[in-house]
Amino acid sequence: MATKSIKKKFFEVKIPLTATKAHVWGATPEEMEGNVIKLDLTRSLRGKSLELRARIKNNKGELEGEPLSLEVLPYYIRRSIRKGTDYVEDSFETECKDAHVRIKPFMLTRKHVSRAIRRSLRETTRKHLEAYIKVRTLEEVFSEITTNKLQKELSLKLKKIYPLALCEIRIIERIEARAAETAAKQ
Repeated sequence: MATKSIKKKFFEVKIPLTATKAHVWGATPEEMEGNVIKLDLTRSLRGKSLELRARIKNNKGELEGEPLSLEVLPYYIRRSIRKGTDYVEDSFETECKDAHVRIKPFMLTRKHVSRAIRRSLRETTRKHLEAYIKVRTLEEVFSEITTNKLQKELSLKLKKIYPLALCEIRIIERIEARAAETAAKQ
């Protein structure tokens, strides 16, 4: 008995955050739903090495990418660090209008600084980001990070404490809804 093979082809995935379109290989659009794709946005952001992960959703036959996370690639950060500087990192979870997110900011000072200044930078960053993200949707936050609007605003605020050489959101990722998980377990 011969098995019938299904002909595969490329399907176009529209990602509302970027102007680029991704192409995925599969048999049907329904088969592609739920898959995660990675996009390297380095060329479109003029050298800032940013990687976008998006989950494919099937919207009436059209495939769309829902953003899951943005990450500055490690080699970009390693390239920025110089001798005689300090870096400040943090990691925390907060809520935006429509999702839970985990944020990992990264700041690079121009010279060595005391621990008190690093702590002050970390606390001010956390307060500012929590207030900023609380009033916006996930899509707005992702687009403002890719256009560097959020980082610029944060850098200007932190400049009053200590002038920074680099201020980036190293990772921002969506955390799946916990309420849905607890409801599914019961």
